[in-house]
Amino acid sequence: MRRAVLLLFFLLLAVSCRFGADRLRSGDLIFVGIPRQAAGGESMDGAIAAATGRGGLNWIHVAIADVSEEGVFVIDATGKRGVHRHPLDSFVRDFSSAEGPHPVFAVGRLKSGYSAPDALARARSFLGEPYDYAFLPDNGAQYCSELVRNCFLSPEGDTLFPQRPMNFLAPDGSLPAYWAALYDSLGVAVPQGLPGTNPQDMAEDPVLEILTGIEIPSACR
Repeated sequence: MRRAVLLLFFLLLAVSCRFGADRLRSGDLIFVGIPRQAAGGESMDGAIAAATGRGGLNWIHVAIADVSEEGVFVIDATGKRGVHRHPLDSFVRDFSSAEGPHPVFAVGRLKSGYSAPDALARARSFLGEPYDYAFLPDNGAQYCSELVRNCFLSPEGDTLFPQRPMNFLAPDGSLPAYWAALYDSLGVAVPQGLPGTNPQDMAEDPVLEILTGIEIPSACR
């Protein structure tokens, strides 16, 4: 069944490209969401959703669109690739073929106050850095929303996305099993309450507009 769904998914991609769907722009943000009921403590995505989600759909990942003459790419930070630039279709495939619920994709566009070429240049400067499993600042590694925050600056050099106290606890106050095992293996304390970012807060930030005219994976060149 999953194979059939994915086949239909990529057939729709081809059709939408042929008939000229609305386009992604360089500097757009692509958010990945999973249903609230999928939140749990046994995977990173589920643990993120349990700690940061607030509604029926929880945003658990964010990537930066990089549209060029070569095609449509994303730059993001993941445990699989670290900070990496790869085609949009591989990004969609990575999340759509993972175990668990079928994801929802959304596009966010900053309203003003930044330069897309500058943001992309900063994003490329981080390529090759490892994924920041510890979710700590200035440690030579990046997690997904940390990368976005570090790339999108005002002309004066100020960050456009604020940091807020990080939460790793589930709504009932317990620490999901994923975080307990992760931080035990890293040998560091859970950074509960330290400043940081997450895709949920970023998607709801007023500097962004969530676009309804662009659908992933129908946003292509």
